[in-house]
Amino acid sequence: MRVLVPFGARDPKRRLAPVLDADERRAFADAMLADVLDALADHDPVVLADASVEADAPVVVDERPLGEAVNAELAASAPTAVVMADLPLLTRRAVERLFAPDADVTLAPGLGGGTNALVARDPDFRTDYHGASVRDHRRAARALGASVATVDSFRLAVDADEPSDLAEVLLHGEGAAADWLRDHGGRVETTDGRVRFAREEPATGT
Repeated sequence: MRVLVPFGARDPKRRLAPVLDADERRAFADAMLADVLDALADHDPVVLADASVEADAPVVVDERPLGEAVNAELAASAPTAVVMADLPLLTRRAVERLFAPDADVTLAPGLGGGTNALVARDPDFRTDYHGASVRDHRRAARALGASVATVDSFRLAVDADEPSDLAEVLLHGEGAAADWLRDHGGRVETTDGRVRFAREEPATGT
C-alpha cells in the first residue's frame, strides 16, 4: 500500500500565529512531520509537499491545492493511505489500527470534523478536505457503493491546528513536536478547571 503524508511547506500552521512566529511555526511543523514519519516508518511513507522540504522520506512536490494533489495520487494508485503531517500524538500502534479494517474506505476523523487519515482501496474514491470532510467522505464513499470503516482513535484524532491543541501535545506527546514545545517555553496552564497552552516569558537581563 502506498502511504502519502501531505505537508504544507510554504507557510505552515498559520492559525498558530497567536503563540508562534513564522519561523517557530515552520520548525514546529517540521517536528510534527518527523513524528508522523517515525510512526509510519514500517510502511515506507512518501511526503506530498507543496514546496521543497527536507524529510526522512522521499518527497514529491506538487504545487496544486491539497485536495487536487491528493486526488491525483489516488487516481494513480490504489490502495493508498493518506495520513496528515500534523498528528503529533501518532504512534505505530495507531497506524496499525488505521490499516486493520478490510473496508473499501477507512476514515480516521479529526476532533473538529476533519479527516486526519484515510485508506482508500476503492480506485474511484476521491477526497474533499473542505468543511466537515469526514461526513463528506462518508457520503462520497457510500455514493460509490463502497464499504466504510471508521477508526476511533484519540491519537489519530488530535491534530495541531489551533493554540488550544498544543496543550494536548504537551500532555500526551512523547516525540519531537512535544520536545520542541517544551524546549521553547511551552507549558500547560490550568484555568477555571480547564487546561490551556502557555509559554514561559523569556528571561530578561538586569
